[in-house]
Amino acid sequence: MIDCFRLVGSQCVVRGLRTAVLLGALSLLTSCMVGPDYVRPTIDVGVQFKETPGWKPAQPQLAEVPSGAWWLMYGDATLNQLMQELNLANQNIAQAEARFRQAVALTQGSRAPLLPSVSATGGAARAGGSATGPGGVVNSTSISTYSANALASWQIDVWGSVRRNIESTDATELALAAEVTGARLTAQTALGLSYTQVRVLDEQKRLLQATVASYERALQLTQNRYNAGISGQADVAVARTQLESTRAQLIDLEQQRAIAENAVAVLLGRAPSGFSIAVQPVSLTPPKVPVGLPSELLERRPDISAAERRAASANALIGVATAAWFPSLTLNANTGYRSNDFTQWFSAPAQFWSLGPQLAVLIFDGGARQAQIAQARAQFDVQTAIYRQTVLNALQEVENAMIQMRVFEQEDAVQRLAVESARLSLKLARNQYDQGLIDYLSVAVLETTALNNERNYITLVGNRFAASLRLIAALGGGWSAEELRRVDDSGNPTTNPSKTVPTNRAD
Repeated sequence: MIDCFRLVGSQCVVRGLRTAVLLGALSLLTSCMVGPDYVRPTIDVGVQFKETPGWKPAQPQLAEVPSGAWWLMYGDATLNQLMQELNLANQNIAQAEARFRQAVALTQGSRAPLLPSVSATGGAARAGGSATGPGGVVNSTSISTYSANALASWQIDVWGSVRRNIESTDATELALAAEVTGARLTAQTALGLSYTQVRVLDEQKRLLQATVASYERALQLTQNRYNAGISGQADVAVARTQLESTRAQLIDLEQQRAIAENAVAVLLGRAPSGFSIAVQPVSLTPPKVPVGLPSELLERRPDISAAERRAASANALIGVATAAWFPSLTLNANTGYRSNDFTQWFSAPAQFWSLGPQLAVLIFDGGARQAQIAQARAQFDVQTAIYRQTVLNALQEVENAMIQMRVFEQEDAVQRLAVESARLSLKLARNQYDQGLIDYLSVAVLETTALNNERNYITLVGNRFAASLRLIAALGGGWSAEELRRVDDSGNPTTNPSKTVPTNRAD
């Protein structure tokens, strides 16, 4: 009895050792991956921005607002509400999120070849025929066949083709996650610019309405002076011309505002006919934004992260194409039952099985595999160039926005002085007109000058506001690649508008 136990135990040990050796061999085989490992493309971004010297950052900082919710820096309740609606209803964002979900499904599908595929079939058939026997007697025969079998097949990923493909789809998924954030930031920036235009036009309208009221009083005064014989008819004509031309400008503002308001409605995914923005006084003083270092853009811009991840995806596909040169190893197993007697269908005598490896290699393909490798390498070069160009474009956008912020701020101070001087000149001219020293044409010229300076100043304030929006967008809107890493860990995009979708596996 003891010898028996020893014999059985030794057989189990031998089988266990064989299994361990087999698993170890498979693990060693599957640890190999052909093709180049990915290294992030390098690019010289410079030590600092050209406009950095003299740049004076102010509060609030981008880091002090919720990630992605950069619009809170402006302290505008209406803008905050519109942004929240945009994040939920904008159709461009919805498209980007749908593409991301497609990529997630593709990534899940790319992992399937790592596991065996198993299929099962079952069937019953009856076949028969007839034959002529002795004496010309025709005999009919028939036979029933019952079968059930299961087939398992597993292509061992010896050269890493499947794993490289997973690496590629993972990188593509993360690129699309970054593009969701990029689409959201683009839509938010467009909304901010259109909303700014609406508010600027409201200020222009307020100014023109006050000017029209002033010109109406001036026309009445000039008419009274003409009736009294103090002024000539030319003064009345000048005053009327000035009034009507200003009224025409006021009417033109109506269509400009309607167009800007319609743009906001479409961004919100709403029909323009059922949307309007109430007129209200707002502060168009933009916040100052700290820009940091050029190298930080590589982590703060979603479009840069997306381009970098697409380069990583293209690099992995080189390994997929390279693996086609090597033989493929497949393990096939088949087992089941086959019997002519239904009652004996699943009995031991009716059982059959087969198990064995299959090695296949393509010996000649006319250069197709080499062409595929060359194509994959060229695609990687394309994505590398796209990544570097995206970085350069980002640097340009930041520099341009900083220049605009600096120049518009300087213009603001000068234009404010021009407005004050025009008002003083107009006041003096009106006094002279009241004393009969000059005609009304001289006053009208100065009134037009004062009005133009006032409108230019309002436009300039709007330009400063728009430049700050562009600068924040150029800096990534408070986003960072850390957001993508969270998506990489969870596999799910976030729907929180103050959060964004994350990634970057190149680190």
